Amino acid sequence: MINQVYRLVSARQFEVTYKDKILQSDQVVVRPEYLSICAADQRYYTGTRGKEAMSAKLPMALIHEGIGKVVFDRSGQFKVGTRVVMIPNTPMAVDEYCAENYLRSSKFRSSGYDGFMQDYVFLDADRLVELPEDINPEVAAFTELITIATHSITRFESKAHGRRDVLGVWGDGNLGYITSLLLKKKYPNSKIIIFGKNQYKLDHFSFVDETYQIDEIPKDITIDHAFEAVGGRGSESAINQIIDHIYPEGSISIMGVSEYPVQMNTRMILEKGITLIGSSRSGRADFIHTVDLMKEYPDIVDYLATLIGTVQSVTTINDIIQAFENDLTVSWGKTVMAWKI
Repeated sequence: MINQVYRLVSARQFEVTYKDKILQSDQVVVRPEYLSICAADQRYYTGTRGKEAMSAKLPMALIHEGIGKVVFDRSGQFKVGTRVVMIPNTPMAVDEYCAENYLRSSKFRSSGYDGFMQDYVFLDADRLVELPEDINPEVAAFTELITIATHSITRFESKAHGRRDVLGVWGDGNLGYITSLLLKKKYPNSKIIIFGKNQYKLDHFSFVDETYQIDEIPKDITIDHAFEAVGGRGSESAINQIIDHIYPEGSISIMGVSEYPVQMNTRMILEKGITLIGSSRSGRADFIHTVDLMKEYPDIVDYLATLIGTVQSVTTINDIIQAFENDLTVSWGKTVMAWKI
């Protein structure tokens, strides 16, 4: 069959390419249904990844957050019509000490390899997780983002000490919202505090115990462990502010991505014996865990629906461009594309 792939060829310019795919294979064929735009996709779309990265990775189909319906599975593992979340990470090896999302050999869609902006996506069966029939598909579209928080919390549980009376989350954006929501569900008896820059964003965090703007934090606030979900240039001030307020021997889970080196107060990291936990992307286990959480706690999905900023119906390349351009103006939430092209 001929599959149409919608690739970014340069900043703000998409073209259709055609790939001949063989149906009689062991891969499952999925028709994308809802796709969600990520900040990483925007860096490629706007060309802000830099000339070297752009020339090395383009042309490339964007989007690594998405769900679809199975249209063909020769193995019979998935029934035709089954709604699934697609896992963008594709491991090429197995290492008992290194998770699939940290192996340098792994391929990640929309980061050097074609993402989900295609008529049909061909995936190995273990790159799919079945979704509940009644789940809100517009929320399910950004399941991959939710798994980032799930993965970080899993690493925190295995590496941080056991006192978890007060947990702080720095960052009032999408990832900060998701992380604090999952922490409150996971640790209902812990005090969850969110620290951010924008009061109108902090007002959305109705499920946490306390919120503070970062320039109005009381000096006596102390936290046991922290999660940094700021990213970019703001990572530096966030991490150093955490160092100031964290109790000795606490942990800092770093999730925010920065294109630039970040300076940290290493003297106080040493004096306080702080543990830094790096966390990036996610793997199959995190997708399974996340879907199980949404099944067990339907109210999580209700809260996450708050993050749906806009839904753009996509039937043409111009619609794709419009979705990305509109996303640049969204101050809160996610842009979801209803993929009908």
